[in-house]
Amino acid sequence: MDLKLAQVKQDKRIKTFIWQTDKYLDALGYTDHGGRHINIVAERARSLAKKIGLNQQDQELAAIAGYCHDMGNFLGRDQHHYWAALLFSQCYLRDYEPLAVSTVAQAIVSHDKYDLKIVNKVTAVLILADKSDVHRSRVREKNRRRLKEDIHDRVNYSVISNDLLVRLAKKEIILKLKVDTKITDPLEYFEIFIDRMSFCRLAAEYLGYQFVLMINNFKLS
Repeated sequence: MDLKLAQVKQDKRIKTFIWQTDKYLDALGYTDHGGRHINIVAERARSLAKKIGLNQQDQELAAIAGYCHDMGNFLGRDQHHYWAALLFSQCYLRDYEPLAVSTVAQAIVSHDKYDLKIVNKVTAVLILADKSDVHRSRVREKNRRRLKEDIHDRVNYSVISNDLLVRLAKKEIILKLKVDTKITDPLEYFEIFIDRMSFCRLAAEYLGYQFVLMINNFKLS
């Protein structure tokens, strides 16, 4: 029996880990890492995997990895990728195909560490889906009053449109953003997200694509 995202979403253990994570990161003042973020990453990972021609199983595994990638944060922010992978493995390794479970676990581990080598396409897809999610809807309501004091909230809140596009003919994966420059200068985006964009470039290259960033229709590659 294959593991499906719909089943994972109904798992009480996974629901609890996600709830605990969002509660913990809310207390730390972080942007949303709960239902909004993980559903967007899961959907984006599945869509990207499909567009670049991955098979249905890998599309499903990418979506599952996207949904579960952050659920270990409640055990510690710095090592959350390891905790999430271990929790996922504990839930499913006994009852499901080890290769499928380990592929998801490996993608989760590698999504947030630039020193870990990308060794499969599911991992690369997850990195792109996760690191591309910057948008004002990630900023918690209570944090919108302190945008001047927090650059992460300010940059996220400045992004009013976000699309991850694939141009097969040109072999490009494009992150297209519309930024409200009245809220922040686009340079602040690079100030805090340069590592993310470099990671996206590595992931795209692994898939055989060029990563392109477009801010207010200005193309950077």
